[in-house]
Amino acid sequence: MYKKKPKVFITRRLPKKIETRMMELFDTTLNEKDVLLTEEELINVFKSYEIIVPSIADNISKKIIESSSENTKLIANFGAGIDHIDLKTAKNRDIIVTNTPGLLAEDTADLVLTLMLALPRRIYEGSKIVVQGKWNGWSPTHMLGSRIHGKRLGIIGMGRIGQAIAKRAKVFGISIHYHNRNQLPSQIEEVYEATYWKNLGEMVKRMDIVSINCPLTEKTKGIISENILKLMMPNSYIVNSSRSEIIDEKALVRMLQEKKIAGAGLDVFGAEKKLKTELLDLPNTILIPHMGSATVEGRIEMGEKVIVNIKTFIDGHNPPNRII
Repeated sequence: MYKKKPKVFITRRLPKKIETRMMELFDTTLNEKDVLLTEEELINVFKSYEIIVPSIADNISKKIIESSSENTKLIANFGAGIDHIDLKTAKNRDIIVTNTPGLLAEDTADLVLTLMLALPRRIYEGSKIVVQGKWNGWSPTHMLGSRIHGKRLGIIGMGRIGQAIAKRAKVFGISIHYHNRNQLPSQIEEVYEATYWKNLGEMVKRMDIVSINCPLTEKTKGIISENILKLMMPNSYIVNSSRSEIIDEKALVRMLQEKKIAGAGLDVFGAEKKLKTELLDLPNTILIPHMGSATVEGRIEMGEKVIVNIKTFIDGHNPPNRII
């Protein structure tokens, strides 16, 4: 148990309500510039603070964690994903790591459904035509898209987010299919009228829309390979709201350029400038800046979980969202 307020550093700006509460509870330092810290700056943070609150954009590497002082005891991550933190090194240094799980499903599902609706109906393309002053009036064959009712959706990863997407898609008359590490209980399948596919390829080649919602692990990294992408139908769409490393983006660009896939909606994508430019140049692609959890309500809930994890830890108890 801490006898005085612990020194806490927050690597990025959080909602004001959360920052204010953390300033009240802890000896808190904010990153007022709200820019991504360099490796050297993060090393200095780990040398100086007892508790660090990073975001998923921070690469908390082995080198950074090994530089930590003996007083550094907790990494209270702001976000559910933890693949940016070297957990093995943290464990070796006796540093506890927590996250903020279970809050992103509804907001992310809303965003995925938005992309699923926007892509077949060519909403983004149409908007650009109007903005660029290229619209010359209505005609019967201009900007024809595809009806979403009656289509088949293949969800890769049927956890909280996948099921929240299924719940929404079913209302639109979409047939639900899924590929998961394990088949769901029959009671859950009945709720969504969902069909399970053990073989990913067999599912993908039959789907009108494929949604990637599995976490990034050693097994899922690159799972949407060129061979899998080649199985997709020419009139099908792919949506990725998980991690860019799950999909072979170079192959995806080629498939889109050659019109072997109808379109892609990407909330996450790689940092390679050439690929990003190529994706932006494609009319059948929507790129958005990792907005899956970007709601005021969601971010405040995430911050509140961070506070609970820190408060529980400094009170001498096991944090509720402890990873290691």
